[in-house]
Amino acid sequence: MYCSQTKSYNNFFLPENSHASRKMTLNWPAIPMRRLLPSMSMLLAFDMAARTGSFTAAALELNLTQGAVSKQIIALEDQLEVKLFDRQHHQIVLTEVGRAYADDVRRALDLIQAASMRAMSDPSIGALQLATLPTFGTRWLMPRLPRFLSANPGVTVHFSAQLVPFDFRTEGVHAAIHYGKDDWSNAESTYLMGEAVVPVCSPEFLDSHSTNDPLTLAGTILLHISSRSDAWANWFQAQNVEMPECQGMYFEDFITAAQAAVAGMGTALIPEFLVEGELKRGELVRLFDLPYRSEQGYYLVLPDEHREYGPAVAFRKWILHEVGHTG
Repeated sequence: MYCSQTKSYNNFFLPENSHASRKMTLNWPAIPMRRLLPSMSMLLAFDMAARTGSFTAAALELNLTQGAVSKQIIALEDQLEVKLFDRQHHQIVLTEVGRAYADDVRRALDLIQAASMRAMSDPSIGALQLATLPTFGTRWLMPRLPRFLSANPGVTVHFSAQLVPFDFRTEGVHAAIHYGKDDWSNAESTYLMGEAVVPVCSPEFLDSHSTNDPLTLAGTILLHISSRSDAWANWFQAQNVEMPECQGMYFEDFITAAQAAVAGMGTALIPEFLVEGELKRGELVRLFDLPYRSEQGYYLVLPDEHREYGPAVAFRKWILHEVGHTG
């Protein structure tokens, strides 16, 4: 006999202003937890018998005797106090309750099997969802990434572009490469490197403008990055020069700004390591040999919930080696 256990729920799944919004009372039977959790041997015997339609066939699959399988299923029926099979002339047929229970048990066993496989597998294997700054990802990370993939063949990396901090919980990202300060909440930030920004322009722009000191930029076009709107002001301040009146154009990322500079549209302030190719090919030249290093830097950020995630840990170890190797 079951005794009654009462649980009350206020406004359970109902709109706040609904007329049905009121106290709801549900009566659930108080069943001992142990009775609701049959042993794995019972469930395996029942599942195999339900799938094969025979105690004998189930016994062969499980490497048991037919009597052992029958005993496990009888014990399961006794524990649940329900009839799962009809026995008809040496045949077994699932009851209506048995069919529904068999479907649920199969799904539960599949989940347990999958969880066990994950627990037993190499934790460094899996997918890494990485958010990165577009130009950093294209110019610095991509040429080096084959080394990471070669050293970690079980890891697949998926990329997304992020220019500003975001909420890891809503973006579904395991790690991010961020430029700024070590101030990302609920996350671990690992310093990777700083940068030196330099004013660059096309050779044609340099030839057509008298630029022997920073003040000669007055009246020219300065190319800005939207996420670093104060970069030029900081550069002029570092030269102990008040920023002159200049026209400005704004771009989302360094790649676009660099291409605008190559096209002779103005002077861009860009981290030197991101335009090494253009400088070597002569598409860009340094307007002044006056680099500026800020207190900010590049960080690898791992949210607290993914700090021990195998692929993220492997990526952190690898990228720290890369920045140490390249300086």
